[in-house]
Amino acid sequence: MASNDLERNAMRILLGKGEEGFLQSELWRELNTNSRIGSRLTIKLEKKGLIERKRELHNGRWTYRVFSKIRPITVDLIMDIPCAACLEISKCGFGGAVSPESCEKLDLWLQSIVNKQNREFKNA
Repeated sequence: MASNDLERNAMRILLGKGEEGFLQSELWRELNTNSRIGSRLTIKLEKKGLIERKRELHNGRWTYRVFSKIRPITVDLIMDIPCAACLEISKCGFGGAVSPESCEKLDLWLQSIVNKQNREFKNA
């Protein structure tokens, strides 16, 4: 299996695990790979900023629990998007006088989502 395929499969598995994460060894088994390849994979994903590894004592041995830093998009995430109630929506477009590129309300909304996800990740 190619490295990119392994990375994609690992991220798919970790996204499915949510906040509970996965022990590294369980992830490797799920990916049907060995510890050498699996360890390199998780270190690579961590360096890319896609996952976080937290050291954990499991059955008397130190290992890592792996968590995705990426969160799946849900309807709740976009419920409060300011565009839905914007009076300028019919004029809005890239490069226009009203644009997502320069919309202060959209910027504030996006920043609030990033801040919320950062808080949730830190508390996980």
